[in-house]
Amino acid sequence: MAQITDTTQRLGIVGAGKIGTSIARAAVAAGYEVTISGSGSIDRSALTIEILAPGAHAATTAQVVESHKLIVLAVPTHKFRELDHDLFNGKVVIDAMNYWEPIDGSDPELAEAEHGSSTIVQAWFDSAKVVKSFNQLGYHQFDEHRQPDPTGVRTAIAAASNHPDALEVVLQLIDDLGFDPVHAGSLEAGKALDPGGPGFGAALPADQLTAALSQLATASGWASIATS
Repeated sequence: MAQITDTTQRLGIVGAGKIGTSIARAAVAAGYEVTISGSGSIDRSALTIEILAPGAHAATTAQVVESHKLIVLAVPTHKFRELDHDLFNGKVVIDAMNYWEPIDGSDPELAEAEHGSSTIVQAWFDSAKVVKSFNQLGYHQFDEHRQPDPTGVRTAIAAASNHPDALEVVLQLIDDLGFDPVHAGSLEAGKALDPGGPGFGAALPADQLTAALSQLATASGWASIATS
């Protein structure tokens, strides 16, 4: 797979909630150096991380961005616009967020996103390379279905992006963390991974997840989907 310099074995995470710390646990177990920023003080984040993601390190968001080229964005969806447009300039950003109106409040742009919520995230962070992934499974599923042994039975996680080089890096990360990677096509095709889509909440092997996503992609005229 393609690689981007200095991303191997290093992962930054913006958001120290349940999904962010679940990803951190898997990454630490896979041998990654993981740094996480939370919404509170460093001390508060450090305590949370020590309990929920031992082995990961707490930092400010600015420090996470400065020291990593591969970053998971796992903040509540209604808060991503609080981050500067150019914060992730040149970075590979994994959009692991899901829009939930009861939690995030009314947001017509996200609620009516014809091409999926990640296209809106990409438009906001227009100098970043956004990849839709890691939002598909709940944090409890992430822990339960991770299979470090590549010869074992694995659950698949899909990724979608308009940036092939960034997509390849994320597919490798998915594999490293104990899941089978599925190439879900363009960022627009990532709508299938949003809540209500056929990929959302789907803890399936790669062939079944690919089939579910491909059916919608064909009907919608999106870019073709293929397993990694």
